Amino acid sequence: MRPVDQDTIEIRVEDRLSALDPAEWDACAFGEPVTPGFEDASGLKAETHNPFVSHAFLSSLEESGCVRAETGWLPQHLTIRREGRLVAAMPAYLKSHSQGEYVFDYGWADAFERAGGRYYPKLQISVPFTPVPGPRLLVRAGEDTERLKQALVAGATELCRRHDISSAHWTFLSAPDREVLSRLGMLQRTDQQFHWRNNGYGSFDDFLGALASRKRKAIRKERREAHEAGIEIERVTGSDLTEGHWDAFYAFYMDTGSRKWGRPYLNRRFFSLIGERMTDRILLVMAKREGDYIAGALNLVGDSALYGRNWGCIEDHPFLHFEVCYYQAIEFAIERGLSWVEAGAQGQHKLARGYVPVTTHSAHHIAHPGLRRAVADYLENERLYVEEEGRALAEHAPYRRGGPA
Repeated sequence: MRPVDQDTIEIRVEDRLSALDPAEWDACAFGEPVTPGFEDASGLKAETHNPFVSHAFLSSLEESGCVRAETGWLPQHLTIRREGRLVAAMPAYLKSHSQGEYVFDYGWADAFERAGGRYYPKLQISVPFTPVPGPRLLVRAGEDTERLKQALVAGATELCRRHDISSAHWTFLSAPDREVLSRLGMLQRTDQQFHWRNNGYGSFDDFLGALASRKRKAIRKERREAHEAGIEIERVTGSDLTEGHWDAFYAFYMDTGSRKWGRPYLNRRFFSLIGERMTDRILLVMAKREGDYIAGALNLVGDSALYGRNWGCIEDHPFLHFEVCYYQAIEFAIERGLSWVEAGAQGQHKLARGYVPVTTHSAHHIAHPGLRRAVADYLENERLYVEEEGRALAEHAPYRRGGPA
């Protein structure tokens, strides 16, 4: 591996991903295989292509206008070059609020500002609007990974110091990045999601066979009832995706999103852009009744995992959400030989559908000593709570004794 030589590397802040070569960015984004977050990941394939850190996905957010200064997400990507060649990168944004992050720090901001401090702007190292664990410190394969990651972190903290930025937040971290940030003294935070694990199932019925009898019967009943009223399910991916599909899905997304959180984050152009640039990495699961689409779910496809993202509907039908978002995702993952399914943030109802609790991680640099001490005390208590809740939930997993709970 080539060592980091401070005389030959150049650290820059880039305010437009479109100014960077997509192949160079992706060589860094996919440089390190990432293992799934299960406590025991044996038998599962590491992820080698997390689509959310790809140039195609991140640049689509920017070029569609979803991510820009006016929406409170000013791109400030850190890059490291050696002899003009991109060897490391970090997707980063200067934030004027805490929306669209899914790791909530509103209480920290409120307490600091009531004490006379200025919490915003802050530096957010994440994928906007996307609570999917993955790499944040991106290093090209064959380079000195540890030292380049340390250089990225040092670049972020120096950016905070120079511009009087209160804090830096690395959210939904991969295990390797979390370990680097922990060694560098960043505050550690945990939370919980529910992921499905493929234990080598040959079919959906094989998966059902691993469940307790009562849960198995409940899922079969839910799937049966979801298809009542003449509802048909279609999976659309690759060259079959059309603007008509995106029109229908966007209507679902806007209807459901507007009711759930007031203002959806993504606009119509964003979906067209990822449809053009990531065709083979997209799976739309669409529900149709009497010839018209009535609901749908957007998934992105990695090399080893399926990532459920957005859901929406314009008609309510019993269990249709579970069928479109969870059961179809499991079937697709089994058919494709994918190792796990991530179905988004929160949702204890996923437990009964075969998804088990997985701990997610973030790391935080707090510049003000007093705020740092207060946050550190809070996080210590929060970690104990998350750990205890995870153990309690795992005991209620639907699998037969000896299953993947």
